[in-house]
Amino acid sequence: MTLPVADAPTVRRYVRELLREHRGLLTRTVLWFALATACGLAVPALIGDLVDGIEDGVTATRVNVTMALVAGFLLLQCVLTRVARLLGARLGERILADIREGFVDRVLTLPLSVVERAGTGDLLTRSSRDVDGLSLAVRTAAPSILVSSLSVLLTAVALVLVSPLMALPCLLAAPVLVLSTRWYLRRARAAYLAEAASYSDLTQGLAESMAGARTVAALGLGGHRMERVETDIARSREAERRTLFLRSVWYPLMDFGYVLPAATTLLAGGVFYLNGWVGLGQVTAAVLYTRALVDPLDELLSWLDELQIGDASLARLIGVNEGLTDEPTEPVATDGHHIAATGVRYAYRPEHEVLHGVDLDIRPGERIAIVGASGAGKSTLGRLLAGIHPPLAGSVRLGGVPLDQLPLAQRRGEIALVTQEHHLFLGSVRDNVALGAEASDAEVAAALDVVFALDWVRALPEGLDTELGADGLDLPPARAQQIALARLVLANPHTLVLDEATSLLDPRAARRLEQSMAAVLADRTVIAIAHRLHTARDADRVVVMENGRVREHGSHDELLAREGRYAALWEAWHGRAPRARSGG
Repeated sequence: MTLPVADAPTVRRYVRELLREHRGLLTRTVLWFALATACGLAVPALIGDLVDGIEDGVTATRVNVTMALVAGFLLLQCVLTRVARLLGARLGERILADIREGFVDRVLTLPLSVVERAGTGDLLTRSSRDVDGLSLAVRTAAPSILVSSLSVLLTAVALVLVSPLMALPCLLAAPVLVLSTRWYLRRARAAYLAEAASYSDLTQGLAESMAGARTVAALGLGGHRMERVETDIARSREAERRTLFLRSVWYPLMDFGYVLPAATTLLAGGVFYLNGWVGLGQVTAAVLYTRALVDPLDELLSWLDELQIGDASLARLIGVNEGLTDEPTEPVATDGHHIAATGVRYAYRPEHEVLHGVDLDIRPGERIAIVGASGAGKSTLGRLLAGIHPPLAGSVRLGGVPLDQLPLAQRRGEIALVTQEHHLFLGSVRDNVALGAEASDAEVAAALDVVFALDWVRALPEGLDTELGADGLDLPPARAQQIALARLVLANPHTLVLDEATSLLDPRAARRLEQSMAAVLADRTVIAIAHRLHTARDADRVVVMENGRVREHGSHDELLAREGRYAALWEAWHGRAPRARSGG
């Protein structure tokens, strides 16, 4: 699965909205470019007038004045073009900034389940290659196309004003240019989208192989992974060949279309002059205008190809949450913090159900431990209780309201999931804990103290100001996990789902952390999923899962007394042979 791609009408609406937001700067940019183009168009008219004057006997003064005017117009054109390009660059950067910020906003509103199904490769490609492709289109292609379009339009108008008859030969090139460009544009968007999608698949395959390199080596899967990479490379190569074929047909036709008007205008101009239909000055000006059309037209059509890449990139950037607009946006009132799962079923793949009619009632402030063997469905149930995945059947309700009917921001604010995975952002320890929230140093320190991280943070070279991330201090996994847990303490959700959140800490540190959380989070609902059964001993209630079903639930002592599945797990955890189960 890959994330959605916006269709062409959606992209056009988005672009119109962007231009409307910046219409003031856009208007000034177009005006300056139009003035610069008009100055350039005055030159052929002056030269044509001078040629007519030569036939009538021009004076040296008139020649000098004409040359001075030509030089003045050219100098003014340079000044106006520089100002216009600066305005165009500013417009491009502002639009690009809006697109990037909008992309980040859309990605952050994606449900985690959607991101997981799509994989990291697609998001990485969109946030890197597509952003780069769009940057070139917005910064360079779009301003160049704007300038070229104005130049072509105004030059064509000037040519008609000089002599409508001399404009006719240029029409011979119109069928070649129009038909070949239409042929190209009808195929280019789909081809570039397919090329971008092939890069997503290739990146996804490489990312999976790199992330699981040890597993690949241990299980001897290198050959299989290489086959996957080679298949992705072949698919990407075919996609690139398709876009290359389109360019190899279109570019030669464009080159022919450029040469044709200049040649036919010169030949036809000679015939028209000999028949007395036009003057020599008109022929001169018309040829110069026709020649002046070639460069902007060539630039316009050349950048049009880059604009197709930008269009495909923009469609992928703004399309990340297409089809997900049914997500509620307004906060929904709930009747307390009571969580109830009723008849919950779930499957990652069709016909491979991993949860089978799970019922679980969690009271506010209760400490629940979900235990069981690997593959029992513990983590899947935890993700449904956290609102990451919606159940395929049944319901998970918070305060009587189904979780999937709550806005994503509200779900994240009320129930937080923390797993073994963690990420350190580029920034200080303070920034990594607060993550943009308004928190004082005392509040950040208190959160770190809860997870037993304050002492080692204070021992860092710059304490809370120590830089972390790619260019800063590289923390070991256990300490990075402590930072992630401190974020939760500061965020203060009423329910925590801990999916082996302390597994990367050594047992002594994990034990202290869990004891601290039990004391500090006394008024918070905690759902802990772990293989370390000492977590279960501290819980109010233990839920034992097996093959996607809840087999037992009760307190630690109650379940030991039953001598059932939990008792067997407890005996195995302590390295003792399990006693015979008494049923259930």
